[in-house]
Amino acid sequence: MDFQHLINLLPDMAEAFVETMQMIGISTVVAIIIGLPLGIILFVTDRGLFWQNVILQQTLGFIVNIVRSIPYIILLVLLFPVTGLLVGTTTGPVAASVSLSVAAIPFFARIVETALRDIDKGMIEAAISTGATPWMIMKDVLFPEARSSIIQGLTLTIISLIAYSAMAGVVGGGGIGDLAIRYGHYRYDTTIMIATVVLLIVLVQVIQQIGDLIAKRVDKRT
Repeated sequence: MDFQHLINLLPDMAEAFVETMQMIGISTVVAIIIGLPLGIILFVTDRGLFWQNVILQQTLGFIVNIVRSIPYIILLVLLFPVTGLLVGTTTGPVAASVSLSVAAIPFFARIVETALRDIDKGMIEAAISTGATPWMIMKDVLFPEARSSIIQGLTLTIISLIAYSAMAGVVGGGGIGDLAIRYGHYRYDTTIMIATVVLLIVLVQVIQQIGDLIAKRVDKRT
């Protein structure tokens, strides 16, 4: 490790870190806004539930599975025309956020659906038998019971987005991945490669710890 060289690169690393957080922040917000209700719809429209609609459930599930089956690097390239149309460019952190959001939405939606499926069906049936409306069931039964698992799933989604954002650097998405490719790979700079890897590891560990802490705090079973 050349520590003097590392110190000289600190401004570039700080900029790359901010770009990575920008990508993750945008895509996480989009994943919550769209993925959370999508996951709820996938659950409540299934057979035997209060908004049963098998056609809608299977159609949405099929679309979700298609997007999830596409490797991120391929999805990134496929969405270049859409990205250019939405943000006017295909490079930079904002542009990379488009493909990151598309990848995160179905991923988080499936996590939400799984978290809701882990709830004891007897609790839902009991709520229905008391005359509770669908909104009351979601507000008073589904969310309180599943919120810890949903937070853990959101943590997993954010960590996956960190990995995806590093891949976005391959095609000029900016961020830590872009820094590692430009300096670490193309210039054979071992110092910056090690530094970026350590930075990503620390970032993931911090987010995981925060996610675990919040999940434990809101868990009704503890």
